[in-house]
Amino acid sequence: MPARRRTESAEPSAPTGIAALSLPYQIAAALALAVVAVTACVHLGMVFLHVAPSNTVTKQHGQAIDDWIYPEFEQNWKLFAPNPLQQNISVQVRALVRTGNGSSRETGWYDLSALDGQAIAGNLLPSHTQQNELRRAWDFYVATHDNQDRPAGLRGDLSERYLRRIAVLRLDRELAGGEGAVVERVQFRSRTTNVPPPKWSEEQVSDKPVVRELPWWSVPEGDREDGLTEASAR
Repeated sequence: MPARRRTESAEPSAPTGIAALSLPYQIAAALALAVVAVTACVHLGMVFLHVAPSNTVTKQHGQAIDDWIYPEFEQNWKLFAPNPLQQNISVQVRALVRTGNGSSRETGWYDLSALDGQAIAGNLLPSHTQQNELRRAWDFYVATHDNQDRPAGLRGDLSERYLRRIAVLRLDRELAGGEGAVVERVQFRSRTTNVPPPKWSEEQVSDKPVVRELPWWSVPEGDREDGLTEASAR
C-alpha cells in the first residue's frame, strides 16, 4: 500500500500594514492618504501653472495661483545660464526691543545669512528653511520694491510682512535684548559683493560691497505673537 502523506494545512499569515488596523482606523488612514495625494497633485499643478507661459488658465485664475505660490513656494531661474547669480548677498537685521524692566534699547546687527551658513556647514541634510527661507524672502522683497523701497502693489506689502516675521523668529531665537525682551521695531540691511571672475577671464568687476539699508518697520502685535509662537514650538 502506498504510504499516506500527511499534509498539514498552513496557517494564514497575519495581515500587515493598513489591513492590520481596525475598520475605523483603516477609513481614517485611507482618508489621510487621499488628502495628502490630492494636496500633492494640487501643489504640483499650481507650480506648473506658475512657471508655465501665460495661458487661458493663468489669465483666469492668476490670483489664486499667486496666493498659493507666494511667498513660500516662489520659483526662479537664477541658478541657470545665461544669467546666473554672480553676487554674494548678506542679509542682516537689528531691532529696537523693550526689555523686561520696561526700558527700550537698540540691538546690534545680526548677520542672518552667516547664521544660516553656520547651521549648514558640515550638515549632510540641511533644512530647506536654512538654505532658502531668508534668501527667497529677500529676493521677494527686492523684486516687489523700487530703489526708494516703495512697494509695488499687494505683493510688496506681503513681502514686507514676510521679512518682519522672519526677523521676529530669528531675533527671538538669538535672545536679542535678553530673556523676555519684546521686539517692537526691526530694520534690515543687505551687503552685496560681486563674485570675482576666474583668473582666465578678462571680465572686470568691482570688489567694493554695496550696502542697502531699509527703513525701520514697526512690528504689529499679530506678527509678534505668531513669530514667538512658532519659535517656541521649534
